[in-house]
Amino acid sequence: MRLRSLLMPLAVTALSALFLWVIGGRIIALVGTGEPVAIAIGLAIAAVVLVAVFAIVREWIFATRISAMSREMRESGSLIEDTLPRSPGGRVERAVADAQFEQLRQVVEQDEDNWESWYNLAFAYDASGDRKRARAALRRAESLRRTQRPSR
Repeated sequence: MRLRSLLMPLAVTALSALFLWVIGGRIIALVGTGEPVAIAIGLAIAAVVLVAVFAIVREWIFATRISAMSREMRESGSLIEDTLPRSPGGRVERAVADAQFEQLRQVVEQDEDNWESWYNLAFAYDASGDRKRARAALRRAESLRRTQRPSR
């Protein structure tokens, strides 16, 4: 199951790497012309490539940390199972997701330094359709966990 869930991110990363490799060849060609304008364009493209590589690496690091958090919570029994009812199309029933969200939000309000509560809240945000806040809650959970754990 784990490999199956990694297939799409690995494929997208591989395609991105291939694209960046091809672009890298174009950057070298542009800079190699010796023309000031071509060199400037090549360096500008190189900056964009570096930002893309940074973003990809950052997302993989974040994903591995989130995966470790999930594994740790599953082992300790603090991971909330997704038992929300779904429509025949697979969408979560919004009223039930919103009710679960309210419960989990209250848990976070009682102990704002508990990374596990933030982790569960992130998936409640996601089920309620708020992906932006879900991601922010995951980042908060990851940050709290990192500060509460000794470096490995």
